Amino acid sequence: MKPLMSNVQLQKKSEQGQAMILIVFSIIGLIGMTALAIDGGNAYVDSRKAETAASAAALTAATTRIEGQDWRAAALATARDNGYNNDGITNTVELNTPPISTDYNGNPEYIEVIITSHLKTYFGSVIGVPEITNRVTVVSQSKPAILGELFDGFALVSLAPHSKCDSHRSFWIHSEATVVLEGGGLFVNSDNPECAFISFGSGSVRAQGTSPILVVGGAQVQKPQLITPFPMQTGVPPISYPPSFQMPKVGCGSKIATVNELTSTMTPGSWDEEIFPPEGVTFLEHGIYCIGGDFILGGGQRLEGSNIVLVIDGEVKISGSAEIDISAPGNGEFEGLLIYMPMDNHNILALNGNAESKYQGTILAPGADVRINGLDSTNGAAYHSQIVGYYIEVDGTDNIIIKYKDEQNYDSLQMPEVILTQ
Repeated sequence: MKPLMSNVQLQKKSEQGQAMILIVFSIIGLIGMTALAIDGGNAYVDSRKAETAASAAALTAATTRIEGQDWRAAALATARDNGYNNDGITNTVELNTPPISTDYNGNPEYIEVIITSHLKTYFGSVIGVPEITNRVTVVSQSKPAILGELFDGFALVSLAPHSKCDSHRSFWIHSEATVVLEGGGLFVNSDNPECAFISFGSGSVRAQGTSPILVVGGAQVQKPQLITPFPMQTGVPPISYPPSFQMPKVGCGSKIATVNELTSTMTPGSWDEEIFPPEGVTFLEHGIYCIGGDFILGGGQRLEGSNIVLVIDGEVKISGSAEIDISAPGNGEFEGLLIYMPMDNHNILALNGNAESKYQGTILAPGADVRINGLDSTNGAAYHSQIVGYYIEVDGTDNIIIKYKDEQNYDSLQMPEVILTQ
């Protein structure tokens, strides 16, 4: 007859059983943590990879659609090159325009790319998770090229993305000059946080009606009561430089400008002499003038011309006692373009004239230092223009009126844009 086990032996056997159970649960816990560490890490890496692939595919789709090519095929090829071949088993690549699952539903400018990937787990199946599914959505916008007004119809635009407070100022008005803006406001693109816009002395800016004064950086204003509206809007989003529109492709070809001394007139074409207009010329016949030197109109001189475009490689200096009355073409390819200084022309464009003077049409000098020194409105003198420069300085004592109307100014082809929005 076997002896009965003692209480001590029974207790040891029970403890061994409990230890085994704890060991089993510990192993399961370790497997779970391993699954979380390895499979979770793999899932995170795959999610980031899928997001990168979807972004690349969305940008490719938008760019290719603008170019008029097969954007769906291009997007799928980009996704495949980034590891997602749309095999329907391990991953799917879905393309939608308009999007169906975002805030851009119904807008055909947007393209939605959805990548869904199915990732097999290494240890997750032990705890009942044999597969992890990742789903990422990216949306791109393809804005086609459109013909429209420059810079949203601002009458006065300073394009310099950066500036200083003591020199190379983006927008600076001083002395006793007053600028009155009708039909369009002022946009200053400089990101200088202290002095993108500077008003010294009695310099005054009046934007009429609802026209705003927008400044990317900050403002330095001595007399706030001379600025309307005030406070102006600062810290606004910048615009790209060079600007994202197609610059005028204007030229004179082989045509040479000629002078008729008997009538004091000049015909359009290229003029490579040092000074334009030639001595004695008071009237420009309609057409395009390609000026290789400087455009200088001295005190007492007079110049008229309608339906003209002045393309200037040198600098511009117009005296305050000169009389100038010029206007841009009313139709055709360069409708509304009056003075154009190409991007690489960084000279001074000094605008002025007596109380009888008038400009009509866009003055586009995206790389130039524009100085508005006068054009007293006492007798109706005005700029019926949109004036665009790199830097802009307003000086003098005149009451200067800039009247902007889209139909009198140049519309350009806005460059197509591709934007990753989500």
